[in-house]
Amino acid sequence: MGRFFNVAGPCVPGQHYMLPPQERCPEVHPLIEQGLYFVIHSARQTGKTTLLRALSREMNSQDRFHALYCSFESLQGIIRPEDGIPAAIRTLRAAIHDSSKLNRHPFASDADYSDFNNVLRTSLSAFCRLLDRPLVLLFDEADCMSNGTLVQFLRQLREGYIRRDETPFAHSVALVGMRNIRDFKACVRDDGQTLGSASPFNVVTKALTLQSFDENDIATLFRQHTEAAGQVFEKAAVRRAAEQTGGQPWLVNAIARECVAELLQNDFTRPVTAGLVDQAIQNIVLRRDTHIDSLLERLKEDRVRAIIEPMLTGQEAAVQRSSDDYEYVRDLGLIRDDRGVVEPANPIYGEVIARTLSSDLQHALEAPIYPYALVKYRKGSGLDMGFLLKDFQQFWRENSAIWRERFEYKEAAPHLVLMAFLQRVLNGGGRIVREMAAEMRRLDLCVELDEVRYPIELKIRRSEKTEAEGVGQLCRYMDSLGCREGWLVIFDRDSSRSWDEKIFWKTETMADGKTLHLVGC
Repeated sequence: MGRFFNVAGPCVPGQHYMLPPQERCPEVHPLIEQGLYFVIHSARQTGKTTLLRALSREMNSQDRFHALYCSFESLQGIIRPEDGIPAAIRTLRAAIHDSSKLNRHPFASDADYSDFNNVLRTSLSAFCRLLDRPLVLLFDEADCMSNGTLVQFLRQLREGYIRRDETPFAHSVALVGMRNIRDFKACVRDDGQTLGSASPFNVVTKALTLQSFDENDIATLFRQHTEAAGQVFEKAAVRRAAEQTGGQPWLVNAIARECVAELLQNDFTRPVTAGLVDQAIQNIVLRRDTHIDSLLERLKEDRVRAIIEPMLTGQEAAVQRSSDDYEYVRDLGLIRDDRGVVEPANPIYGEVIARTLSSDLQHALEAPIYPYALVKYRKGSGLDMGFLLKDFQQFWRENSAIWRERFEYKEAAPHLVLMAFLQRVLNGGGRIVREMAAEMRRLDLCVELDEVRYPIELKIRRSEKTEAEGVGQLCRYMDSLGCREGWLVIFDRDSSRSWDEKIFWKTETMADGKTLHLVGC
């Protein structure tokens, strides 16, 4: 069987299309050579395990080090360090048993687990004493350890590290997972534990992350399939995949696999086009594959909401980049900081975040407006946006109080309700392009139907300047899209104002001929 695009588990040379993993984290080799302990962190399914397995194979094929790959995924849910440290040692012993070069040496065969504060250090020291080469330990899923177990684990690593000039110990250690070491410390502090002056986290020299694919990387990956099967990915398809995924490795592979295996049914005579990439993205978003679903479960966490909600509403200075919450959400791979603007890590995640947070309302709207909604709002070959938004004004007036209370993201409720309303109208006939970013003080939406664009700017009324700011922002957004007509929706959350004051419709013609509709809600 030939190679294929992998979306499940680590990539295997000769079985999957893949890029050299070491090139995505070039700083690893110098750290190992210097005998340092370090962290590699990046979001789920970005290639961490693939990298560690490749490093292990590479080092074991040479005569410089013994490298051992060991996953701590099985430690998930073990809370007490009295149980966690023995479990870690047993997991390490199983990994050694599976190693053809290390299994001739006994490890922790007479370990005293009652002394869980020292047993890991003493067992590793005894094991390293038997080896003819320095030992490099590559611990995958390190963040599966509970906070208490992690502290004990690191304390023993630190003690072994600082005494290794006298007592043999691991030459270099990599702790790998989704979370940076900084977030580990934040969690321990939150638990009220005192680390003392000799912090176990001082053992870590550097925290590295895996670089995302760029457009050239994606083209190289896709070209492997072209060379193997003869199927061409058009340049526009490569560009669209790069734009929509932000280079997230799982998304890149998932799109390619969806195009090749599902949409084209392995008919390698047909090229992969940008249109097929768009359809593949739509399928992946609607299907909510495990990768996406696991990320979106995080949206329920308070510390994630603290970062995502300002991004949805465009609140200025609401995201504190120095906060542990910001670091945590970025490490999860949900956001990126691009030129000083906090936004979804890629357009696909932005789409799924918005759909997920408004999904309950979309289902509730199914009976009232489906299936005749799009037909109802058609006007000739286009969309009667005025008719649609006036219906929304009435819907918001009648239902806003109910839906504001149902949303966990209460500050973003107006934005989510409008997006849900538009999504339910357009399902099966058009699409919504969302541009959300913290510190932009608005949310840009573009409704697309039959290749016609309808730009919408969303604002929350915060002062007398809101309307003027919104007009300027909408005009700039229209310029970027090449549109002559646009809609500025302003939500007024002042409970002292009547609905007759909040609900209005004004149409203005600008000096350059643009037509702007101001929609009060």
